[in-house]
Amino acid sequence: MSRFLASVLAALIGISTPIVTAPTAFAADLPGYVDYGSDSGVCAQPWVLNRITSRFRYQVHNVPNLPDVAIVDFQRIRENRYLPASEQWPIGRRYCGATVALSDGQSRPIWYLIEEGQGFASVGNNVEFCVAGFDRWMVYNGRCRVLR
Repeated sequence: MSRFLASVLAALIGISTPIVTAPTAFAADLPGYVDYGSDSGVCAQPWVLNRITSRFRYQVHNVPNLPDVAIVDFQRIRENRYLPASEQWPIGRRYCGATVALSDGQSRPIWYLIEEGQGFASVGNNVEFCVAGFDRWMVYNGRCRVLR
């Protein structure tokens, strides 16, 4: 039995060692520029689209007087511009656009922003989005102008 426990302990130490010895990233450590080419790159990654879809579902259920619809599909995904992190602007931003097909059969434009290193507790990236006609409280200005 002790040989089994020793091997389990060795396996746990082996798994946790890369985590413990990984260099610590601080808020001032900015990621370098990554060239994604002419395709939609980060804008079309599944984690971005899934986050938008789930947050949109939350929005239509919790904001009064919005139609009960869901995002069914993303079409014509594109990156409109990329503002890399610099000393003047320490947060890298990607502005993206697409067309979403909704569950009621309509298609609407969507604009979204991916902020590098601005996720929960500065881990990961943050995604802000605006679907045309669904910004009831004008958070992103008229016609989603802030995210365009």
